[in-house]
Amino acid sequence: MIAFIIRRLLATIPVMLVVAIFVFLMLRLTPSDPAAIIAGDNATAEQVADIRNKLGLNEPIVTQFFIWGSKILRGDLGESFFFKKTVAELISDRIEPTLSLSLFTILLAVMVAVPLGVLAAKRHGSIVDRMVMGFSVMGFSVPVFVIGYSLIYVFASELRWFPTTGYRRIHDGAGPWAYYLVLPTLTLSVVYIALIARMTRTSMLEVLSEDYVRTARAKGQIERKVLFRHALRNAAVPIVTVIGLGIALLIGGVVVTESVYSIPGLGRLTVEAVLARDFPVIQAVILMFSFVYVLINLLVDLVYSLLDPRIRY
Repeated sequence: MIAFIIRRLLATIPVMLVVAIFVFLMLRLTPSDPAAIIAGDNATAEQVADIRNKLGLNEPIVTQFFIWGSKILRGDLGESFFFKKTVAELISDRIEPTLSLSLFTILLAVMVAVPLGVLAAKRHGSIVDRMVMGFSVMGFSVPVFVIGYSLIYVFASELRWFPTTGYRRIHDGAGPWAYYLVLPTLTLSVVYIALIARMTRTSMLEVLSEDYVRTARAKGQIERKVLFRHALRNAAVPIVTVIGLGIALLIGGVVVTESVYSIPGLGRLTVEAVLARDFPVIQAVILMFSFVYVLINLLVDLVYSLLDPRIRY
C-alpha cells in the first residue's frame, strides 16, 4: 500500500507539469495584454511598454515559463499583477470560504443523495422512483446560476429567511458562518445530489438481484440492514467513484456559486483574475485545483480497498 501511494504521488509530477505548461501557454497566447489593462485606457504606448517590461512580459515565452517554474519549485507563487499582493496571501485570504462551501456541499449531497438512491432502487418503478429520477434529470439540466437566483428570489427576497449575498468567517461565530452558507450550499449541492443519487440507484438495482441479498432476506434480517449493510456496501465502489469524479463539477460550481452570492472565495478570485488578466493568480489557482483533484482520485483508490477486500494494490 505504501509503495502504491508513493508511486501515485510520483505520477502526479508529470500530470502537474502538463497542466502547468497548458495553462501557461493558454494564457500567454491569448490576445489580451495585462499591461494594457493595468495602464488604463488613457495610457500611452510607452507606459504600456514600461509596465510590460516590469512584469517580465517582454521576455520570450520559454524564458517566462522557466522563471515562473523555478519560483514554483521554491514555493514562491509570485505576485499578483492586479491586487499588488503575493499570490500566496491572496489564496490564504480566500481559501476559507471555498473550503467551507465545498465541505458543506459534499456532506449535504452524500447525506441526501445516497438514501434517495437506495429508496429509488428499493421501490423501483414506483412514483418515488420516478420522482427521484425526475429530480436527477432536473439537477443536470438546470444551470447552477439559475438555481442560485431562484433560491435568492424565494428565500431571501420574498421570505427573507436568509441573506441575499455575503459571507461571515468562522471566527465571527459558528452560527453566522453556517447561516450565510445555507443558500450557497443548497445551490451547489443540487447537481451533486442528482449525480450521486442516479449512480446509487443504478448500482443498487444491480446488487439487489444478487443471491446474497436474497439469502440475507431469507434469513429474516430486517430490510434496512439488508439494504445498507449488505447491498449498499457491495454497490459502494461505483458510488465512491462518482463522488470523486464529481469533485470536478464541484470546482466548476464553486466559481459560479461564489459569483452569484458574492462570496470572497477562490472561485470569485479566479473570475476576478481572469477579467483582470492576472496571470500569476490564474496559474496558481488552477494548479492548486488540479493538485487537489489528483489527491481526491488517490483517496478514492484507497477507499476501494476498504470497501472491497478483494481489491489490493
